[in-house]
Amino acid sequence: MMFNIQIDAPGREQRRVQCMHRECGIGRDDANLVTLQGWTIASNHASLVREEDGIYILSLGGRAPITVNGTRVVSRHGPIRGKDRIVIGDYTLQVNADEPVAREAANEAMIDFNTGEASASGRSQAETNTGTSSAEGDVSPVTSTQLQPAADVVDVNYWRTKVHAALVRQMDLRRVDVRSMSDESLRSTTINLIDDIIKRDFADLPKAINPRRLAKEVLNEAIGLGPLEDLIDDPTVTEIMVNAHDQIFIERSGRIVRSEVTFTSERAALAAIERIVTPLGRRIDESSPLVDARLKDGSRVNAVIPPVALRGPSISIRKFATRRLLGQDLLTFDSLNKEMLEFLEIAVRERKNIVVSGGTGSGKTTLLNILSNFIPDVDRVVTIEDAAELKLVQPNLVSLEARPPNMEGKGQITIRDLVKNALRMRPDRIVVGECRGGEALDMLQAMNTGHEGSLTTAHANNPRETLSRLEVMVMMAGMELPMVVVREQIASAVDLIVHQRRYPCGSRKVSHITEITGVESGTIQLQDVFLFKPTTYHGPDGKVVGNFIATGAVPEFYEELAQRGVQVDLGIFRGGSGKDGFR
Repeated sequence: MMFNIQIDAPGREQRRVQCMHRECGIGRDDANLVTLQGWTIASNHASLVREEDGIYILSLGGRAPITVNGTRVVSRHGPIRGKDRIVIGDYTLQVNADEPVAREAANEAMIDFNTGEASASGRSQAETNTGTSSAEGDVSPVTSTQLQPAADVVDVNYWRTKVHAALVRQMDLRRVDVRSMSDESLRSTTINLIDDIIKRDFADLPKAINPRRLAKEVLNEAIGLGPLEDLIDDPTVTEIMVNAHDQIFIERSGRIVRSEVTFTSERAALAAIERIVTPLGRRIDESSPLVDARLKDGSRVNAVIPPVALRGPSISIRKFATRRLLGQDLLTFDSLNKEMLEFLEIAVRERKNIVVSGGTGSGKTTLLNILSNFIPDVDRVVTIEDAAELKLVQPNLVSLEARPPNMEGKGQITIRDLVKNALRMRPDRIVVGECRGGEALDMLQAMNTGHEGSLTTAHANNPRETLSRLEVMVMMAGMELPMVVVREQIASAVDLIVHQRRYPCGSRKVSHITEITGVESGTIQLQDVFLFKPTTYHGPDGKVVGNFIATGAVPEFYEELAQRGVQVDLGIFRGGSGKDGFR
């Protein structure tokens, strides 16, 4: 009765699944043995049926045509031969009924589910072999005679998929309306269902599998973020990178390593993305495959799905500390020394406009959060971001977030729109999470028109390149201003550039605190106030070692403060401060 199906798709590993029944479905729905992705693929796109004279393919509808050796299938075609090539969308299928796979080989395929080889077989058979009886709520039990992993090798993904499939059927049979339930009610109802299913239908679980742990994993995948839940709860993990459903990397202590946990399927990874973006009013689908979002704790999320992501849904999560970081934490992390911290605190308090620059992952937003702690509570602050990440604590605070266009391409509100609107909200300070485009011009104008003490971040490799980036972003506003005017705007608006760098060992340090002193001969003049000078990139513990030093230059505003009688310590600018070195 059984026959084999080989599935090929560009940029993906070859899959091979085994049909144990007379008829097997093809489509996007997880209930199909062969699950295909793409907006042109219907939930139930086609079916393979074994007749007396061979295997036939039936067309059930869908945008993507079905062809066999180049001939389009209108309703039914067959019998299918082993060398026939069935094409549906980007997928090519070959059916072979003459060389059945032995039971042991099928078991081995499911055992290898976690490595990505034969990745569909374990999942598909788990769904196919678990049936339902005619009585509502009665899911037929999984017995030891059914196809399952070999006893000496335990595949947790296999059992997780089986229990999850049974849970979906139970909720469907009981007509559970999850949309009308609160988070707590949904979680309570779901865990109770999972416990009942495991006790009733999975009493023969291998001893190596902890039923409570299995129930938690199924719960996370059903209504949470699946395997990402534990990684998000792990305080030592600072970044999570899902390259494919079966390949997850994490950053821990500045080092990137591969995680042991995986999603059971691409569908499970896509479901996790939808659970993140849907509550925020954002969407992700084939027509809009990119999205920026955030978790409830403020962690930043970027997701990409096919057809842009060739290997399946990809997720990048930048986690933030569970507690509010303070200036003292920068000293603890050896990101700067106490003289630099004192200087930055006074600069923010005295309403200096600051641009925090650095490369991707260098900690710009974290540093911006810490600097914002120095803003006095009496100031009215307006924050503007693409996806809200900043956690300011001032009582007089307004937080604004950009909005992408809706499905009709309307309703978009950009960062630039928000910056313009913020000027009408009587802010004392404006904090922009990151300048990426034409909003840089509006930000500079705000800094020049009575909103001193504003903060923002920008991607750049050093302070000089930060100025070039600002120039390019101002030009993106489409105002065709002469370059000399642009540079004068930047020089008069920005007081300090604080550059943070991430070193190969994972250490993040403030490598430059630089003052902008004006424009001379058409060039913006910079003066380094503090620097980090590495002495070796491979210290005893593998970390970069060096010295935080003061160049000896005293910023103009510090001299003005001293003349006004404000108590400031000019001794922090003596050359060679921090000579003992910090890691």
